[in-house]
Amino acid sequence: MDTNSILVTGSNRGLGLEWVRQYAQLGWRVYATCRFVEQADELHKLASHHPNISLHPLDVTRPDQIKTLARELHDVAIDILVNNAGVYYERWGKDKLGTIDYDDWQQTFAVNALGAMRVSEALLDSVARSRRRLLVAISSHMGSITDIGSGNDYAYRSSKAALNAAMTGLSHEVTPRKVGVLLLHPGWVQTRMGGDSAPYTPAESVQGMRQIIDDFTLEQSGLFLRFDGTRMPW
Repeated sequence: MDTNSILVTGSNRGLGLEWVRQYAQLGWRVYATCRFVEQADELHKLASHHPNISLHPLDVTRPDQIKTLARELHDVAIDILVNNAGVYYERWGKDKLGTIDYDDWQQTFAVNALGAMRVSEALLDSVARSRRRLLVAISSHMGSITDIGSGNDYAYRSSKAALNAAMTGLSHEVTPRKVGVLLLHPGWVQTRMGGDSAPYTPAESVQGMRQIIDDFTLEQSGLFLRFDGTRMPW
């Protein structure tokens, strides 16, 4: 039987690194991508212990790199594509009215929304030829318009709301090919983005999301779920 495979974007740290770690330990073939492979020390260390991990340079805002990766993996079947790469510049207090950095806002959209769609579109054939056939997008509760109860975080909120809208639309388009789409909120996690005071570890978050993936059926395509399986409001 062929080995299951997964591709993870933004895999050099945080949740991305944990996705790679857990699926590698399960014996899956793991395609780990990040912008600067040569600087990804933790990823290299992990790959040195797991020959089923391969490292690939990928900046999700660069169409040329995406096309190169798609050509490289043209004959590969990818069971699960995890669009994990993301940025949150407001984490460092750059979003007050009067000081909004619109270049950062555009870059946030380029990574968080357009990046996930570019990668999903480019690798759709590889996903469609697999057994699992699942596109995963790491979203956030901050992309829930219903949950907005304060100002600030304009770039991050809007980019994740756009991601939700785009991937939900994509779920309808790829259903005839029996490809599923999941939008997952990982919770508030102890990463560089989430900070040390977050209540959940990357391991706990990814374990929860893995369970959702394991239980996934095509009828659930397009759902927006928290890592514990509860439905998120739009």
